[in-house]
Amino acid sequence: MSQVDGIANLAASRMILKTSLENSRALASALDSTGQRLEGMKQRLPSLEAAVRHVPRKKCTFAAIREHIDRAIGPAAAVLKVYDIIQELQKSLLSHPCSDLSTYLLMVKQLEESLKFLADNCGLAIQWLEAVLEFLEDNEVHDDLYVLNVNKSLSIMQELQATEKHARLGGGILCAAFDKLEVEFRQILVENCFCVVLDSFSSSIGKQASIAPSPLPVAAIQKLQVIIERLDADNRLEKCISTYVEVRCLNTMRSFQALDLNYLNQSPDEFDDVQDVERYVDQWCKHLQLAVKQVFETEYKLCSDVFEKNGPEVWMDCFAKIVTQSGILSFLRFGKKITECKNDPVKLMKLLDIFATLDSLRVDFSRLFGGSACIEIQTMTRDLLKGVVNGACEIFWELPIQVELQRRSSPPSDGSVPRLVSFVTDYCNHLLGDDYRPLLTQILTIQQSWKQEKCQEELVANQIYHIIKQIGLNLDAWSKAHYDLTLSYLFMMNNHCHFCSLKGTNLGVMMGDSWLKAHEQYRDYYMTLYLRESWGKIFALLSQESRVLSFPTRGSVGDLVKKRLKSFNEEFDHMYQKQSNWVVPCEDLRLRMCKLAVQAYVPVYRSHLQNYEFHQAETDASPCRHLKYTAQGLEAMLCSLFQPKLSKSGSSKHNRLIGKIKDIVTDNFRLTLMAA
Repeated sequence: MSQVDGIANLAASRMILKTSLENSRALASALDSTGQRLEGMKQRLPSLEAAVRHVPRKKCTFAAIREHIDRAIGPAAAVLKVYDIIQELQKSLLSHPCSDLSTYLLMVKQLEESLKFLADNCGLAIQWLEAVLEFLEDNEVHDDLYVLNVNKSLSIMQELQATEKHARLGGGILCAAFDKLEVEFRQILVENCFCVVLDSFSSSIGKQASIAPSPLPVAAIQKLQVIIERLDADNRLEKCISTYVEVRCLNTMRSFQALDLNYLNQSPDEFDDVQDVERYVDQWCKHLQLAVKQVFETEYKLCSDVFEKNGPEVWMDCFAKIVTQSGILSFLRFGKKITECKNDPVKLMKLLDIFATLDSLRVDFSRLFGGSACIEIQTMTRDLLKGVVNGACEIFWELPIQVELQRRSSPPSDGSVPRLVSFVTDYCNHLLGDDYRPLLTQILTIQQSWKQEKCQEELVANQIYHIIKQIGLNLDAWSKAHYDLTLSYLFMMNNHCHFCSLKGTNLGVMMGDSWLKAHEQYRDYYMTLYLRESWGKIFALLSQESRVLSFPTRGSVGDLVKKRLKSFNEEFDHMYQKQSNWVVPCEDLRLRMCKLAVQAYVPVYRSHLQNYEFHQAETDASPCRHLKYTAQGLEAMLCSLFQPKLSKSGSSKHNRLIGKIKDIVTDNFRLTLMAA
């Protein structure tokens, strides 16, 4: 029993061992294949290790990028909102500003602000997006789709950032809006431009300048100012100024059209005569006053109002351009041309007129044209003033010499006052008048100050004395040029009478009462000589005949009567014929002479006729046959002498004659001055 149990145990053990051996073989086989797998895994482990190593780094990279993206999302979202606003404003700005300027300007301002906000936010977004790209490159992230999206977003932001720049370029929305504002600026100016009514007869031109209202309504000026402010912010101020200058210049020139200023462009050679120069200078003086007081003063005030917020430098420059282009330089050039004309006495007065005009406008010129923008006007004004002063002084100092040079000319054949004498005395009267004497004194003083000479008193009066002295010497020479002594007496009588007529005039007052009385005495003295040497000698024939007839012999009386009457008639006819062309211009003197001649000689003639009446009746059946003149006829003939020769057409031709006389005298003066 125990043996059976042992065999059974051994068999069981053998089975256990066999099973264990089979299990070991299976385990060994399994271990062998597992080793092979482990060896393969060992070989793949480095690459797997490398792949696994990047997994935590990539997770950290995207976590870091999220911060940059979050920062870029805010500006990008703002960009989208602003861009929508810009689109709406763009549609609104398609309208014209004239419909509602304030609203239009507000929209333009909003558009500018929106574009700037857009550009600023795009800039921020671009900065963060560029930081994302830089981070990706630094961390060697090679996700092409991700990088492509970032680059695309960056390009969009850059394009949107350039929207403001493109809007200001030609064709851009903001540029188009500014162009419309410029058009509106011009339109407001044109619609409110009205020509200045130039009133040359106004007695208060000077006052008008100080109280002249603005030529544009206040509302229009305010519109112009807000447009300028908006355009100036876009650096378009120069365009505003050029438009303003263009429109205002056209308006100014239309105002000047009523004055007919074509003469300003004429050269001195185109002037027909002295009277043309006088007329043009007179017009120039009036027109310059009008231009400065009414036109340029208006433009000055308007420039100041419209460009007030831009500062004085801007509006003064604008004003300078307007007056320069409107013709102020043409006025100054014309004045300069007058100073360069040939010298003559009339030119002196015209230079004084020019100086008076410039002097009256001195304060206005200083205020209107005193800025640095008007340097050219200042320079030309100084040159003109210098030419006027020097030219006037040159002519004035040469006047006595010119008068002296006329001494070689011939005196008038009719015994009248020479044209030179009439012209010079009238000329001196004008120079001594209240209009010219202060100006001439001022000019002479200015020139002396330029030469740093000591100012002399009574410069004008002393020079006039020299001129009158030369006239007196001329008269002495001219009186000797008359071969007929009687005509010489008449000539001197007329000229002394002319000087007597200066009583109460500026020249007469300056020369004094003693000078006038001396000429009165000389006038009467030469009148006495004239009467004695002419009619006195003729009527003396009758006195000689009366003495002869006091003791007549009957046989010779008839022949003697005939001879004496014939001799008297011949001498009287000859004298009357000779003197019929002589002239006594002064009516009072002419009447006085005739009265004295009638009172002195007609009674002698009448007495002679009475003495003959009885004797002729006894010896001749026709006692009046040898008597050519009656007493009344003789008186009428004496009273008809010395009448001035006037044309039948009256004063108009007389005025033209005076003009021709002036031309002749001034031409002679000009020639002598040039010769000197």
